[in-house]
Amino acid sequence: MVEEVVVAGILAGQLRRAALVRGDVFRRMAVSGREELLPEETTEARAQLDLRYRLSALVAGEYAHRGWTAVVQDIILGDDLTRYVARVHTRPLYVVVLAPSISVVRAREAARPKAGYSAWTVEALDHALRAETPRLGPWLDTSQHMPAQTISANPDNLPAARLENG
Repeated sequence: MVEEVVVAGILAGQLRRAALVRGDVFRRMAVSGREELLPEETTEARAQLDLRYRLSALVAGEYAHRGWTAVVQDIILGDDLTRYVARVHTRPLYVVVLAPSISVVRAREAARPKAGYSAWTVEALDHALRAETPRLGPWLDTSQHMPAQTISANPDNLPAARLENG
């Protein structure tokens, strides 16, 4: 899942004036009392995740209102994606979902120096992505791409990524 961070950073770096808004930054700001979202979701963990999404949408909107392109990087699954899009009020709004295969995600996670999602299986996350997440914007199978290739492989996807009514 580190792939999205790299892809988002490369994309933001290629734009004239861009800010990279990483959702995980907002999670890490809670230094005490933080509850991680686990498969057995608690009310408090859900509230903290919703706060994280609200904050990143607000920050992205503030950058956009001041002439920046805000590139948001986060893992937003299921109906949370629809709610997130509704929180972003600036237009145009583009959504792209990176969807590599289970085997590729497993290999990428194994190569990381730290465990990214120890409470979640790759299969559970993949199921939440493919079975529960609405099909907004293009979904890119990035299994065979390096991060820079993900950006350059599909230049025709930009119009498809634009959400007209957000």
